[in-house]
Parts: sequence; structure tokens; C-alpha cells
Amino acid sequence: MPEILTIDGGHLEAGGQIVRTAIGLSCVTGKPVKIFNIRKGRPVPGLKAQHLKGIEAAAKLCNAQVKGLKIGSQEIEFYPKEISEQKLQIDVGTAGSVTLVLQTLMIPAVVAGKELIFEITGGSHVNWSPTTGYFRHVFCEFIGKMGANVESETLSYGFYPKGGGKIMVIVKPSSLLIPVSLTSRGKHVFTEGWSSASKDLVKNHVAERQMEAAEKVLGEVKKSVKYVPSLSPGSAITLVSFFGNCFLGASSIGERGKGAEKVGQEAASLLKRNLDSGACLDEWMADQILPYLALAKGKSEVSVARVTQHAKTNMSVIERFLDVKFKVKGNRIECNGQPG
Repeated sequence: MPEILTIDGGHLEAGGQIVRTAIGLSCVTGKPVKIFNIRKGRPVPGLKAQHLKGIEAAAKLCNAQVKGLKIGSQEIEFYPKEISEQKLQIDVGTAGSVTLVLQTLMIPAVVAGKELIFEITGGSHVNWSPTTGYFRHVFCEFIGKMGANVESETLSYGFYPKGGGKIMVIVKPSSLLIPVSLTSRGKHVFTEGWSSASKDLVKNHVAERQMEAAEKVLGEVKKSVKYVPSLSPGSAITLVSFFGNCFLGASSIGERGKGAEKVGQEAASLLKRNLDSGACLDEWMADQILPYLALAKGKSEVSVARVTQHAKTNMSVIERFLDVKFKVKGNRIECNGQPG
């Protein structure tokens, strides 16, 4: 058995991203990992439901043995074997983010060489995580540029606190990822927006007001406005600007005491900030794409809106598992990837 890697979960950003990336890369490389000080940087440290469910799902995917897996645990050990499971159904059991669970699973999935299907129930549109719309229209599009065919569908919407949203993701067979050079956006095509709210908010025209507020910041948006059944009242808006070579997105979530106009304005201002950077990747994708750049066969280079602490943390974890080195030059990130 390979020597176990030891990862300090309290390093740099000290959040759940360390766990997600480390477990995903453990599945890919077959290297067992021990993670301690899990989420040390958070007000309530240790594993939350979406972290635990992500690890459980990854363990099932690759027949791993796990030690210390319980809510609140600040130390786990993960011993992976070969990927064998091809369809996983995961219920987070709360409004824990379905897309954060996917951040663990997608790393091994895109290089598994077989079709994998994930159905995950939980929070589809919740704070501090990508919406399922962002996952589909930004993340999946970038991963597609790297040679991985990923289909995603939001089957139902889940807001805080009850969740109940569901996403289905199909990852088509792929054995390798191709490197990318994304430093020039190309021509702007259009900006698209998806504004949604639970059906009990239709009388207040919440979804329409969110979109109208976004357009006051961004100008005309190709829009989709809808009301959806959900276990809890809630709303969200996701905005994506499409260019010839890239996609930049942002989102905002409604909550009690936060007006619909504020939700729309917030998402639009976040997107505008990233658009104004001139980069090909928004600040969230700058973090999420890093494991895939490292797994690609060859050198990649991307321009990013901002090199966040999240991104720096992710780089440090990835370099522990793979023989790669990230270089940050201003707003550009380079990675040598895997040998051809």
C-alpha cells in the first residue's frame, strides 16, 4: 500500500475545499490520505453534512475504506481502491450543497474512462456554493473544452433550510484531459440569466424583479424567468456571459429580509466585477478548474479575474498529490500538467 499522505486541513484558507480536492485526487491517484484540522478556519470546525456525503460517495465510487467519518469530525483517513461503481444516488439530507458534493466526485469522474451517473439530492441554490445553473453553464462548459463530456440537469429546486433539490449528472467516458490556453476571451456573444423563485413568491413577482435589477447593471440579458415547486420558499439568479473562447458567471441567493432587487443587483455586480477584469475565468472557476489543469496531458495557461485564497489553497493540495507545479504570474495561472 502506498505511504499515506498527511494534509493539514487548517492550511491557508482552511475550509472544506481542502477535503474535497484531497479526497477527489486520492481516488484518482490511489494514494491514501489523512486529513486533520478539518475546516479549522470555520466558526464550527469539522465535517458538515455535504462534506460527509461527498466523502461517502467518493468512498463508494472507489471502494475506499474510511476512518473517522462522522459529522463534526476534524480528522479522517481515506484508503481508496479502483473505481468500480457507475451510478450513485446521494441524499445530503439537508440543504447542503449538491454542487459541493460534485466538486469531490467530478475529479475522479472525468478521468474514469467509463460512464458515470450521479443523482444528488440536497440544496441546489444555497449560499456559499455554486448554483446548479453555474455548474451546468460554466463549469461543465470549461470541462468540455478539456475533452470531458458532462451532461447536467436540475431535476428539482432546493432552497435553505429544507433542501430537496436534485441534480442529475452524466459523465461520458474519457481517459484523459487535454490542456487549454485561455488567455483571450474572443468576441462577446451574449449574457444569459436564469431567475427562479418558489411558487409561493409568484404574487410578489420576485423572479421578474431579480432579473430587472440585474439588467439595470448589465444591460439587456437573454432571460429565463420561472417559478418552481420547492420544500422551502426561496429564490436565486444565475448570470453567465458567453464569449467566443470562455464563459464567466455569477449568482446570488434570496433570503429573508433581502429584497429581490438586491439579489439581482448583487449577482450582476459580481459578474460585472469579473467582466471588468478582462480575464477568461471568473474568480470561482479560477479555483475549480485547477485539479483538471493538473490532470491534463501537457501545459495549460489561463487568465483569471482574481487569484483567491481558495485558489492558492487548492494549488498547494494538488501539488501534494501530483507531480505538477503551478505558477502565478499576475492574473495568469500556468500548470505543467501530466507528461504526454
